[in-house]
Amino acid sequence: MVSVAQRLEKCQRIGDTVARWGGDEFAILLEDIADKSDAIAIANRIQAALKPPILLDNQAIFVTASIGIVLGDIQIYNNPEHVTDLLRDADIAMYRAKSRAQEQCEVFDPSMHAYALKRLQLENDLRRAIAGIASSEEQTSEFSVFYQPIFSLTTQQIEGFEALVRWQHPEKGIISPIDFIAIAEETGLIVQLDRWVLKMACHQLSIWQKEFPDLAPLTISVNLSGKHFYQSGLIEFLDRILEETGLDGNSLKLEITESVVIENTEAATVLLDLLRERNLQVCLDDFGTGYSSLSYLHSFPFNVLKIDRSFIKQLGTEDEHDEIVRAIVNLGLILGMNVVAEGVETPEQVSQLKNLSCHSGQGYWFSKPMNSDAMTEFLLNNL
Repeated sequence: MVSVAQRLEKCQRIGDTVARWGGDEFAILLEDIADKSDAIAIANRIQAALKPPILLDNQAIFVTASIGIVLGDIQIYNNPEHVTDLLRDADIAMYRAKSRAQEQCEVFDPSMHAYALKRLQLENDLRRAIAGIASSEEQTSEFSVFYQPIFSLTTQQIEGFEALVRWQHPEKGIISPIDFIAIAEETGLIVQLDRWVLKMACHQLSIWQKEFPDLAPLTISVNLSGKHFYQSGLIEFLDRILEETGLDGNSLKLEITESVVIENTEAATVLLDLLRERNLQVCLDDFGTGYSSLSYLHSFPFNVLKIDRSFIKQLGTEDEHDEIVRAIVNLGLILGMNVVAEGVETPEQVSQLKNLSCHSGQGYWFSKPMNSDAMTEFLLNNL
């Protein structure tokens, strides 16, 4: 945060004030602003100043910022209530920017209040639902785990599944993961939710392995939030689940994103080594959408490289897109990884990926995500 603060100070003008607000948040008071275009120009200057990597122990760390802007008359700062309102509105605009994409800025408008209230209600509902996980059985919980199969592109046989959490709100119906996963991440609730999904998915896989012994050794892939890198107990939890279910460590694949590794390099190194000791597989998810650094890709013990669906969607549209997918597949092959393509939706994509020597595919061409009962029936019909 010291390096970030120094870069922010270089962007300030005479009369401006920069303060660390808490954690990874900063507040900047701008004076002599004619209109919002002046504030946006300064926000763009801040984004540019943060772009160069920060070197920590010879490791490049990339920083991005989500910026919320609120305009107000300087005279109101004599009233503490108005100051509180301004900071609240800037915070609302910042979270709106954060929800859209990296390196975005948003100017506050009154309609954002309604969005903030809706989000707060959803957060409260999420807290209540997650609090009920410990005392609920799978069939009575608001949450359920859906499974999407992963197929070998060579044999067309099922190799495993990705576990995906779904939320059935008692009043609002199905809540999209796009809406609640981000809130779970920001509040830290994702840790408890991830562990519940891990437990449910491992128990279900152990059932399928016993029911379908003729299928290739089935595996289960579960997404793992970067929040686990800051909390203890994950390894002990995994050991306990594997013991309860009788699963071999090789049957469990933990999916993490590029940003998790980059932002938590030291913690990631320790955790990934512990996972490797237990023969658990680690998948690098959504490859190509983040930093895509060859140095960390080579340094960390990844077993699987998952190509993001955005690249697969464009297969066959332009030669450039095809070459990008080819390069990612070849990179994975060179590093001895299993390469999985996400978002496969057409037979043409299956054919192209197979020709590129991609190992596996996942997507609606093979199967949509299903609950455990529907997936069991799917397996019976595809033996």
